[in-house]
Amino acid sequence: MDITLGLFIIAIGAFCQSSCYVPINKIRDWSWESYWIVQGVFAWLLLPLLGAWLAVPEGHSMCELFNSDNSFNIVMTMLFGVLWGVGGLTFGLSMRYLGVALGQSIALGTCAGLGTIMGPVLLNIFFPEQNALASLTASVIIGVVVTLIGIAVIGVAGSMKASSLSDEQKKEAVKDFNFPKGLAIALLAGFMSGCFNVGLAFGADINFGDLTPDMYKTLPATMLVTVGGFFTNAVYCLYQNNKNRTWGDYLKTSVWGNNILFCLLAGALWYSQFFGLSLGKGFLTESATLTTLSFCILMALNVVFSNIWGIILKEWKGCSPKTIVVLVVGIVILIISSFLPQLI
Repeated sequence: MDITLGLFIIAIGAFCQSSCYVPINKIRDWSWESYWIVQGVFAWLLLPLLGAWLAVPEGHSMCELFNSDNSFNIVMTMLFGVLWGVGGLTFGLSMRYLGVALGQSIALGTCAGLGTIMGPVLLNIFFPEQNALASLTASVIIGVVVTLIGIAVIGVAGSMKASSLSDEQKKEAVKDFNFPKGLAIALLAGFMSGCFNVGLAFGADINFGDLTPDMYKTLPATMLVTVGGFFTNAVYCLYQNNKNRTWGDYLKTSVWGNNILFCLLAGALWYSQFFGLSLGKGFLTESATLTTLSFCILMALNVVFSNIWGIILKEWKGCSPKTIVVLVVGIVILIISSFLPQLI
């Protein structure tokens, strides 16, 4: 029962994340760089800070977590957050050129596989005494492989879509559709986004041990990763503000109420995936395999829900029935991959 509940909570977080780009469409009269950094204030700073406070037991303060004993882990967690920030930037571009469904599918699929594998591998390099590689069991590897197969099938559907639609139909579904360019960016985004889980691995012990409930233990590390990512995104967005002379966006008081509201909503939906991941993992402690695979499962479910949104937003409109069948097969494989480790 606990495992089912944990997976359900992770699924809710995945649904929220896959929905976070919907409110962004409601933002008015702001350039991409302006709304991206404002929603990032909520998604990567304020909400993670509130989440991290949940891991602090009564009578203690968050400052106690950030001491010299944890300095190396803190630095590494934030460093991989900075690298993840590069993935976040290119992630948005992948959806610009491929759409919500295909862009998230390829980027998150790459992120799922590499993020799951890189964490234990890099931990083993720095802390060989922890034997982190032992977590990469046959069940974990099979789960990752099945996830990647599902992503590959969806990628085939995307290629079929690109070859079957006219330029006009492509632009109707996704304004700047460009499959080769989008594919390259999505793969880069996925590789760098996988650094998020590596950061979580390095920050796994940044909590109060038994005093912190299992469901809150990764929230301080989540905050450190997102703070690192915020730095990367802030530098780039402020550079774009200067380059494109869009500083005036922040002075358009007539749209502030609307834009702040939808930036907050987008940020809350985005953060929900990692808040849900932390809560869900708290119910998966009986299964070491699912605990290791939880990040991969989250990314797989993100892909499932993003493609559902892609269908709703008519990004697959005009595709042949054969293409839709391939897409559905890929979605089914991803759903199976989320539960397969329990069946092995």
